Amino acid sequence: MESEPPVPEGAKPGNSYPSPARAWSLVALLTVTYVFSFTDRTILGLLIEPIKSDLALTDTQLGLLLGPAFGILYATMGLPFGWLADRWKRTWIIGIGATVWSLATIASGFARGFAGLFAARMTVGVGEATLSPCAMSLVADSFPPEKRGKPIAFYSMAIVFGSSLAFLLGAFVLGSTSNWQWVFIIVGAAGLLPAVIFFFLAEPTRRAAQLRDESLKGTGIPDAVGYVLRHWKTYGSFVSLMCLMTIIAYAGSWNPAMFERTWGWSAEKYAWINGLVTLPLGITVYWASGWLSDRWTQQGSRDAPLKIMITGALIMAPLYALAPLMPGPWLAFVVLNTGSVGMMMLTAVSVTALLNITPAAIRAQIIAIYYMTISLTGLFIGPTMVGYLSQHWFGEDRLNLAVAAMPVLFGALPLLLIPWTVRLYRAHALRLSA
Repeated sequence: MESEPPVPEGAKPGNSYPSPARAWSLVALLTVTYVFSFTDRTILGLLIEPIKSDLALTDTQLGLLLGPAFGILYATMGLPFGWLADRWKRTWIIGIGATVWSLATIASGFARGFAGLFAARMTVGVGEATLSPCAMSLVADSFPPEKRGKPIAFYSMAIVFGSSLAFLLGAFVLGSTSNWQWVFIIVGAAGLLPAVIFFFLAEPTRRAAQLRDESLKGTGIPDAVGYVLRHWKTYGSFVSLMCLMTIIAYAGSWNPAMFERTWGWSAEKYAWINGLVTLPLGITVYWASGWLSDRWTQQGSRDAPLKIMITGALIMAPLYALAPLMPGPWLAFVVLNTGSVGMMMLTAVSVTALLNITPAAIRAQIIAIYYMTISLTGLFIGPTMVGYLSQHWFGEDRLNLAVAAMPVLFGALPLLLIPWTVRLYRAHALRLSA
């Protein structure tokens, strides 16, 4: 029998977890912070047209701002931050990161050209890279495996809150002033409050007794990367579903511009309607997905979250391809939001599914690799490809065709791999939990 791999400093075996009140308070704070994170991340998509006009940018440049500018460091810095999260105080890492991305969002409001806005967006990415690896590690140390579905879904629900807040706040500001810079300044300043709280927050005890793997020799970055590479079929097929999701999601940064160019809705009108509809829809879908994942897991289903992910993918891909082709804005909006139900199902339980196939000793680093992969894929391909197709293939007045092409171009392979993904996932989860 090989010796067990070293565990992070401060990790302790055992079955005791924080009280439900303390655990859920932590989840609530993480979720609020993620709301501000996602608002800062997505607000640019609502401001495409005024920024394009004021700064004289092309669709290709806007695609670079929506995707690579944020994604370059958001994705690549996640791995070193994940390594740090397996060793250092995670609440402090989040506090520092939230301060950085909030200040960088404020700085976006002072940009006077493409280069300045690109640099600010890169800095937003650095700060936000700290959050999810630390957050998911904290949640995993606060709840037993059969009860993680709901808190992870609740945390992931921040995507809906953040997106809705971005749209509603953006609509309010755009309706009262044409100064898009104030949108960045307001949302950036608001994020500084939760950042401060994390510096005074106690952490749950690190757990060292769950999901060990005798093939894991250590807990450094090479060990985490090596583990993924040794099990590349399992992780690759699993992550392909989420890469499809992020490609479609980040391509959706163009939706306000698409509705304006194709059907004549102003960005303000789209923002109000989308914000008001997405919020209750998202709360319902995210909570139901987390609840169902926990219920099926407690009934003995080892791949419960994966089943929910697959169902979501089969709803999402075809409807996101059809929505931009609808004859009118209201029908397009209904089809698009029905497809969003599938996307929310994927997002709500994906990390719950990932934790089932991940050794505890390298949890934060594997989560960081996961976010790095899906973020690089989504941010680099999604908005950038839409901008390129719009400018060079379909024409900027037919943006809807560029958006519709994304699920078609990138959805076939992940969907065809689903049977293989299920087999590999079940085998790996069974081996780790044995």
